[in-house]
Amino acid sequence: MVGKSDVNQSLYDALTVLQHRGQDSAGIHTCENGFLHQRKGNGLVRDVFRSRHMQRLVGNMGIGHLRYPTAGSPSPALAQPFYVNSPYGISLAHNGNLTNSDTICEELFKADLRHVNTDSDSEVLLNVFAHELQRIGKLSPSPIDVFNAVSQVHSRCRGAYAVVAMMARYGIVAFRDPFGIRPLVFGKRDTTAGPEYMIASESVALDVLGFELVRDVMPGEAVYIDSEGTLHTQQCAEKTSLSPCIFEHVYFARPDSIMDGISVYKTRLRQGEKLAEKILRLMPKHDIDVVIPIPDTSRVAGQAMAYNLGVKFREGLVKNRYIGRTFIMPGQSQRKKSVRQKLNPIELEFQDKVVLLVDDSIVRGTTCKQIVQMAREAGARKVYFASAAPAVKYPNVYGIDMPSPTELIAYNQTEEQVCEAIGADWLVYQDLEDLVASSGEGNPEVKRFDCAVFNGQYVTGDIDETYLSKVDAERNDQSKSMRDKEHDEIPIGLHNDESDD
Repeated sequence: MVGKSDVNQSLYDALTVLQHRGQDSAGIHTCENGFLHQRKGNGLVRDVFRSRHMQRLVGNMGIGHLRYPTAGSPSPALAQPFYVNSPYGISLAHNGNLTNSDTICEELFKADLRHVNTDSDSEVLLNVFAHELQRIGKLSPSPIDVFNAVSQVHSRCRGAYAVVAMMARYGIVAFRDPFGIRPLVFGKRDTTAGPEYMIASESVALDVLGFELVRDVMPGEAVYIDSEGTLHTQQCAEKTSLSPCIFEHVYFARPDSIMDGISVYKTRLRQGEKLAEKILRLMPKHDIDVVIPIPDTSRVAGQAMAYNLGVKFREGLVKNRYIGRTFIMPGQSQRKKSVRQKLNPIELEFQDKVVLLVDDSIVRGTTCKQIVQMAREAGARKVYFASAAPAVKYPNVYGIDMPSPTELIAYNQTEEQVCEAIGADWLVYQDLEDLVASSGEGNPEVKRFDCAVFNGQYVTGDIDETYLSKVDAERNDQSKSMRDKEHDEIPIGLHNDESDD
């Protein structure tokens, strides 16, 4: 964000609105007269930032980031934004995943003579951007210089990335990969002192802070707001093809967000409508008494399903909102424990009824199996299960940290086998063509979506079996458990990123 006064409170508020995108760590960097101030650490926004921290985060420019657990260790050193002091003093926050980070990391060390201190591809991306800016060799980079550096980032980096970077004294630049896989929008707010600009992953952050959504950052495009508040934009990639991640519409994004001109809320309504149509084709004389969503992301689709099936919609599961998202929790035992803590059934909505449970998707099946059992214990006669998305059979390699393929419940399994595994009486998945149509109807100009988790077709064209085997080795629960243990054995003084004093 580039404002006309201190931006610390606005950044804090924006992060709280986007807390659903990551609960592992949070960070803010601000800039005041060329001096950078930072606070970052593990935990929720409300836990990382106290009044004393906010008072030190002064300046009219700043960036923030939220992180959830990924294949890397839980070290506070992985909290973003990352920073390098040369050139200019650059802070960077990144959403996504580089698919060639190992190759680039080697280039950075051997050719660019730059040191990468963590196993985060975000730090790799920061050093690539910094190196390309340094090659320009100017004391004061112009917008064209910044855009040329972004062009070089596109030529070197593969994968998905939505980036915001702050250059001390000069401004904030944001850019999106040539496929536009990860979301990025920017907005404007007029004040008596002049216009203020904000860039975010989701439009809801702009709405809450009173910014008007200007538009999405286009694939391969860079948006640069200089320290005076002047907006500059330029296409920086030679070839682009908008292919946004459809799992944002299924699960990750808030329903009140607009992404690439598509309403997430209306997309989820259409998912429910199309899934109801499929159920009526398969079971025209169904015996469903009630549709109950598994909160929160399946609620909108569940409402549309109930209406189109002609049955009751009821909130039969009460959610504890202070438990994190289970499919991204490290360790199967922790996930199983958290499901029982997170959801509790209202028995009168289940007693002696044929219940259709609706979830946005089925990933590991951990949550589904326990909720089906909850429904039976609450007195349901039959428990049917509907997934608003197709079967998840492949890993996401573009920034949503799904598990190892072998830990996906639908991996190499039939629909009947998954149904038996979760203990349901009947299971129905959304058809992929219906899911794509649900999103595509919102913006006909989007011709393609990244649906790799469902069909194994990776839009960047550089994913092979060798890469997927590497992903499998990094993401399985055993590997994560070993990394957690190694982290726990490190003396605290060696990895504390910032004092609480």
